[in-house]
Amino acid sequence: MLNAPMKAIQQLRGSPHVIVVGNEKGGSGKTTIAIHIVAALLKAGQRVATIDLDSRQRSLTHYIEIRRGWARRSQLDLGMSTHFSIARTETARVDDNEAAEFAEFHRAISIAQDHHDFIVIDTPPHDSYLMRLAHSVADTLVTPLNDSFLDFDVLATLDPVTLAVTGISHYGQLVREARRHRRSIDRVFADWVVVRNRVAPGAASEPILRAGLNELALSLGFRTAPDFHERQAYRDCFPHGLTALDELSETRPGIGAGPSDLAARDEVQGLLAALKLAIDDRGRRRAAVRAEWFASRDDPLRTDDILAEP
Repeated sequence: MLNAPMKAIQQLRGSPHVIVVGNEKGGSGKTTIAIHIVAALLKAGQRVATIDLDSRQRSLTHYIEIRRGWARRSQLDLGMSTHFSIARTETARVDDNEAAEFAEFHRAISIAQDHHDFIVIDTPPHDSYLMRLAHSVADTLVTPLNDSFLDFDVLATLDPVTLAVTGISHYGQLVREARRHRRSIDRVFADWVVVRNRVAPGAASEPILRAGLNELALSLGFRTAPDFHERQAYRDCFPHGLTALDELSETRPGIGAGPSDLAARDEVQGLLAALKLAIDDRGRRRAAVRAEWFASRDDPLRTDDILAEP
């Protein structure tokens, strides 16, 4: 049960906005999306902490370690987050494992809360206690989804003949449950944003997948962000710990920004804008209005609000 841990974290949490990047399927591009959100927030002047919950692959941790090493060798200020890596506990007792994992997660949140504006969490590609805990504390959930029928199956099932949406898959149900659980604890309804990733323009499946995703957005209550396309620029970044937002002429002398790099940079900025985060006065006002609207949704409708004496 997540009730007690959730209440403990909500009592602890101060100002940081928690962004969780999650998808139950591996290879969806979670780490690439996560590190680019981090880089965009840092460049916007925000203080960012990162938490890696995938203790087996540790892709986000490796990315940040490589980035730190490249910055040190190149003597460049690339912008770094305060990073935490949470190890998965594997003993014979499930309750002991969950208690130990929660303690480490709680410790990371408690350290980050007073001195950071955002916490970005990269989740493992499988259902686990830590994965569900992260989804339950998310203020914003970002789900990358590769542009294929196989990856679409993470959210919904399709009719094999008509390809119409026929049901909600396990991950879709997991997120729905996590959002409801979060709302029952502190009345916060997490914003869910789905990003189509590795999109190949002109693919025959593209209009079918897009239509299915739009239909699913209505039933599951998520928004869609601008697409991320299949670009060499993203693949070239990892070995150096770089992102599409880094100035290539400074980080890799002799190499200028090509069309793929510039397009990737625009995609990242488009994603940050689509997340509608409170990173300026306008964003903070928008966030406050949104919170007020969600808080008032459960209030009973007063007839005197709409009916007046003649």
